[in-house]
Amino acid sequence: MSDDDPGVGRRTVTDAEARRASRGWWDKDADAYQAEHGGFLGEVDFRWCPEGLREADAHLLGPIAGRRIIEVGAGAAAAARWLATQGAQVVATDLSGGMLRHAVTQNTASGVRLPLVQADALALPFRTEAFDIAFTAFGAVPFVADSGALMREVFRVVRPGGRWVFAVTHPMRWIFLDDPGEGGLVAVHSYFDRRPYVETAAGGAPTYVEQHRTLGDRIRELVAAGFVLEDLIEPEWPEGHTQIWGQWSPLRGRLFPGTAIFVAARP
Repeated sequence: MSDDDPGVGRRTVTDAEARRASRGWWDKDADAYQAEHGGFLGEVDFRWCPEGLREADAHLLGPIAGRRIIEVGAGAAAAARWLATQGAQVVATDLSGGMLRHAVTQNTASGVRLPLVQADALALPFRTEAFDIAFTAFGAVPFVADSGALMREVFRVVRPGGRWVFAVTHPMRWIFLDDPGEGGLVAVHSYFDRRPYVETAAGGAPTYVEQHRTLGDRIRELVAAGFVLEDLIEPEWPEGHTQIWGQWSPLRGRLFPGTAIFVAARP
């Protein structure tokens, strides 16, 4: 997150601006994103974060065989396909048609076919209590203006006793610039500045919007929606992992967390 570019900064945006920016950005960036990160993510694999934590090792979703699961903000849906190979009944959703186009291609290439639904995370087109588990790995949550409303919508579609697990950039990362090197070790922003990071076009319209909430904000959103927080995972950078992903790097990962994974349940 750099302030050097005049088209980049922190400012408030409306819900409509955030929605338009997110859909437009991911539609436009889908090919480049998959070209850069597709090899790491795989076609049938479930990595929670750039640190490489796999659901096969972490078991954050709990038992999955036979469970009805929704991925919110699925991108190309590699995680959803992996869950399908483990016996789950999975639906993958995303706001971006561009990302879902890659999901369709990978469904065919992998031979693991699952339902794909283009949907807004704030208005999921499913009945109340339709799923046993909901999850997202860096999808939806940071890109909506009202993430509290997203928590309430997920609560609606998850049955009592169900689980909601989501991974986001660790909130403390917002103190620093998006620099994987030494420039990313110097605090330059207030942790308490909740204005979103916004990139704008020449005319001033937002083209990319990412929201910041503190750890406390996220917990309060979950509790207000009716969830019970069961765990908060801060994956450590593993030995031998040398891949740089944007602002994630071995240098920074050895010093402070880059990912926060919230594990919550609906009572």
